Amino acid sequence: MSVSAIDTLRRERSPSDRPLLTELFLKERGRDTMTPEDIATLEGSIDEVRAIPARTIVVRREERVRSSSLLLEGVMCRYMDDRQGNRQIVAFHVPGDFVDLHGFAMRHLDHDVAALTPVRVAMAGHDRLDRIVAGYPRLTRLLWFSTLLDAAMHREWVFRLGRLEADGRVAHLFCELHARLAMVDMVRDGTFRFPVTQIDLAEATGITPVHLNRVLRSLRERGLMTFRSGEVHILDLDALAALADFDPAYLYGGGPTLDQAGS
Repeated sequence: MSVSAIDTLRRERSPSDRPLLTELFLKERGRDTMTPEDIATLEGSIDEVRAIPARTIVVRREERVRSSSLLLEGVMCRYMDDRQGNRQIVAFHVPGDFVDLHGFAMRHLDHDVAALTPVRVAMAGHDRLDRIVAGYPRLTRLLWFSTLLDAAMHREWVFRLGRLEADGRVAHLFCELHARLAMVDMVRDGTFRFPVTQIDLAEATGITPVHLNRVLRSLRERGLMTFRSGEVHILDLDALAALADFDPAYLYGGGPTLDQAGS
């Protein structure tokens, strides 16, 4: 079966566009503080662009890593398996995310990273990131900020799983996705593509697929949102956010403040 644009997650653009590979990195979260030199240096850290099929493990737990992946198109996840092989998704990644930048400092990860849809990733070699750390403190701080964003989202996911009921967990996840994808211009009139399965969503929210299906039906019947064939339509964002106890502050829209002393 062929893979079309609707099967993945990509920005619409005109044929004349010649985008930078890193154009979505920290978009609406600090990219406007990057200097032309910062942008050129980050672009220069990219060794290659890879196309990876859906349902492919990209980085295995405890595997030595020598490059990090900047997601250009599609959806990726980080996950862990229990001893029975049951998967818990601990993060979803969307275009603009540096998926496994943590591996630059740690040299290996304590979890697996996988492509959920067909994806394109820009690979930044760790030798090139070493040169950024050595010579570009301002850009280094932005890369560090990127990993801190992941940590902030992980804390929010712990809160969601520990304190919210099933409908609140699902509502919170879709509020987060709406906010993150809006930052990279992938939401139109409350609608966005997120072509994953209900099993994936269940594994991210800590409920069974059957329960997930019931929650989605309930949210639809209450006029809050719909999820069909990988397309999400938020019908009442305020009500969905209230159900989820959702506050987007942890996503740090606007990004860090890089004053002259920190540049």
